[in-house]
Amino acid sequence: MLLVLADEHKEHLGFLNEVDVEVVREFCRIAMEFIRSGPNPKLYQSAAQKLSVASETVQHGVEGLMFLLTEAARYMISEIDFQDSIMTLGFSEDLRSLLLQLYLDNRTEIRTILSEMSMDLPHYHNLEWRLEVTVASRTLRHQVTPRLMMKLHTQDSGEKDVQVLQTDPVNLLHMTRVLEGALAEMKSTHCRRIVRNIK
Repeated sequence: MLLVLADEHKEHLGFLNEVDVEVVREFCRIAMEFIRSGPNPKLYQSAAQKLSVASETVQHGVEGLMFLLTEAARYMISEIDFQDSIMTLGFSEDLRSLLLQLYLDNRTEIRTILSEMSMDLPHYHNLEWRLEVTVASRTLRHQVTPRLMMKLHTQDSGEKDVQVLQTDPVNLLHMTRVLEGALAEMKSTHCRRIVRNIK
């Protein structure tokens, strides 16, 4: 899987072509610090003074590197896919090998940090169900009233929870159609782009 970078990110990363490999190595260190503990504007200003550029240029370069590393680690792309993804940026061979080594050395740590930052929502654990049909009552001898009883087990941070739900087949079919429509919508290009940016 290749990473698809927006033009803005390509522009931010393009600055790395204009500086030495040692400067890029320092940018990589700052980007890893950004991922670990957030941005540090003082580092941007001191690096900008050394390079005689605007601090925004340094900040954009670091943020571009950080985005490249987190996206690559999120999708656990292979070594070859990472190289192919950054080849389109026009980096030199030394710069590509430096970025590849940085990615390979830190992808496990980046994935751990990303997993700690994600929200832990209740998720599906188990579902029990049974179909109940009332075939007659004292007042209505020839009625058929089907009901579906469900016991939904969810798990949230190791704690299990149970919800008991009841519905009739017509509502269940409607819910199924709505959920299938939502799943089909999630496969659209527009939704995948939004989800990629949210993650």
